[in-house]
Amino acid sequence: MKLEESDVSELIDSLTEALRANPEATPLRLHLASLLLEDGQQQLAIAELGTVLSKDPGNASAQQLLQRALGAPASEPAPTESAKTEIAEEQPFGTVDWAKLEKEVGVDIAPPFVTDGSEFDEVENDRGSDVASLDLGNKRDHSNEELITIRGGEEAKFFEEPSSERITLADVGGLSEVKERLRLAFLEPMRNPEIAKAFGKTLRGGLLLYGPPGTGKTYLARAVAGELDARFLNVTIADILDGVMGESEKNVRRVFDRARELAPCVLFIDELDSLGGKRSGYSNLGWMRNVVNQILQEMDGVSAGNDGVFVLAATNHPWDVDNALLRPGRFDRVVLVTAPDAEARATILKHALKDRPISGIDLNQVVAATPGFSGADLTHLVASAAERAMSDSIAQGELRHIGMNDFRAALTEVQASTGPWLQSARNVVEFSNGDGRYDDLQRYLEAEQKNKPKKLRK
Repeated sequence: MKLEESDVSELIDSLTEALRANPEATPLRLHLASLLLEDGQQQLAIAELGTVLSKDPGNASAQQLLQRALGAPASEPAPTESAKTEIAEEQPFGTVDWAKLEKEVGVDIAPPFVTDGSEFDEVENDRGSDVASLDLGNKRDHSNEELITIRGGEEAKFFEEPSSERITLADVGGLSEVKERLRLAFLEPMRNPEIAKAFGKTLRGGLLLYGPPGTGKTYLARAVAGELDARFLNVTIADILDGVMGESEKNVRRVFDRARELAPCVLFIDELDSLGGKRSGYSNLGWMRNVVNQILQEMDGVSAGNDGVFVLAATNHPWDVDNALLRPGRFDRVVLVTAPDAEARATILKHALKDRPISGIDLNQVVAATPGFSGADLTHLVASAAERAMSDSIAQGELRHIGMNDFRAALTEVQASTGPWLQSARNVVEFSNGDGRYDDLQRYLEAEQKNKPKKLRK
């Protein structure tokens, strides 16, 4: 049975929501990537496949889908029977074995979007796709942005932050330790090059932001650009990878060349583990090894100087990044961006509740009940509470304000999405922290164990 376009859209929303609850569910992510390709959303599909390959470079299903997404001819052998169950293009969408898929990934993905594997219910899903943005200052006004074109001779669009609309660290609520670390490790040496040089502090290299998803790493990078009064160039995996042999490496070169033209410029590479994963895992993807090599050459300034180019990157999994990228002169400064602390949670909640009808909200109680919640989780929590009040208002025929009971109900449905990431982080700290690289992460995990959520009082 072929699905209607609206059904495919609802299924994509359903799978996206399920992955927020269980980001480690590889079969689910592969199926989502296949659906995105069928729906013509190539760049989003490439991003999902990059996430899979960063953790499992040898995944045959992901490799084949990526080649399909990039328009390259398939070069891998036919997938095994077990791989065929993972790759959604091998199955008609209407005959997906949802029960089996749910068992594999540990997430209930069928209701309310799927009832019997082929019939879809019409369900309103207004949670939005921008909840991961920690845009506390509400300063996104791209009306005057310049579109920068640099990809493969074709027009690829990168946003350049307009100088008249600066975002600084003052616009980021809370996270005082993170902001202090950014100042000491990156900003102050850049502002005082002579003093830094006298103390042997090199100005080369970049800064890597890492932490759970949805914690505002991109927003922090924009704030750093504002602090340096520099332009902002945002690059993702979809902007780099190309199905034509050699074009991906050329795209890396063009990105850095454009950043040099715009200097002073902050070049921000999102999801670095997807582009700069460990080369040892790319035995079957030689062209991906070449992409990593090209990034290394550009960061070293082999062909051109990088004066005035400040390279920042973000990743959820720094342990999957190629070690050569973390050596001195490259991403040698690493900053942990944690889930929002109490002050930051209060700021995010205030911003999310702004312009909504509220009554009797004890913000301190909500803050105490949400340790470990990311910015995306908090936005989702407020939206869920608002949905409940809106539903009652429609049923009663009169406006009812959002109250604490709405938050109590919402907290039974919305949980912190950082759990799977924290578990992965604990494994890294326990087994792979011999060089002390993740000492700050270890301290954060120890503090998190003591920071238990408190129930809302009645």
